[in-house]
Amino acid sequence: MNFEQARFNMIEQQIRPWDVLDTSVLALLAVVKREDFVPAAYRNMAFTDVELPLAGGRRMVPPRVEARWMQELQVQRHEKVLEIGTGSGYMAALLGHKAQQVYTVEPDPQLAAQARDALRRAGVLNVTVVDGDGVAGLPAEAPFDVVLLSGSVDEVPQALLDQVKVGGRLGAIVGSEPAMEARIIRRTGEREFQREDLFETVVQRLAGFAPASTFHF
Repeated sequence: MNFEQARFNMIEQQIRPWDVLDTSVLALLAVVKREDFVPAAYRNMAFTDVELPLAGGRRMVPPRVEARWMQELQVQRHEKVLEIGTGSGYMAALLGHKAQQVYTVEPDPQLAAQARDALRRAGVLNVTVVDGDGVAGLPAEAPFDVVLLSGSVDEVPQALLDQVKVGGRLGAIVGSEPAMEARIIRRTGEREFQREDLFETVVQRLAGFAPASTFHF
């Protein structure tokens, strides 16, 4: 398989039509080799517009969603980033190319080990993979300029919002099937947050993030 041609086709046929026009993001997608983060059995599908299977029943977020997050979050070289849900490690690699330091939290030990190996082989040295479910964030390293939830949640835990710097932002896909909304929440003050809904999509629920209870007294 010609991976370079497949990568070019992904960018031109999936990413650009999804309003990802930031040239720095498009250049990054051309450099970070997604196929090196995909399980071997699915390597030839690395550039398809689907959620590829990972160990433990998990799935990779589709490339177009990864690309939109990179465009919308606008990570800067001086910033510290927290990702919840490492999965394959590919999103962490993209973030690592933009940020000063990335911490990414993964509850599945097998996936965490595979992501560490893939990141090492890709030469991404400023990403630290942390074992854990991520629901409580990573308070020991807080605050963060950017927090990204790489999966969907019913609602964003306050504990994660509290770990965003004033002036920082958190990205999450919020809601339940069939309608989920990709959202950026910006921290504008100690207790003030502004919400911006970006686009609709559906992705797998983040491991460990149970839906909110519908029981009422």
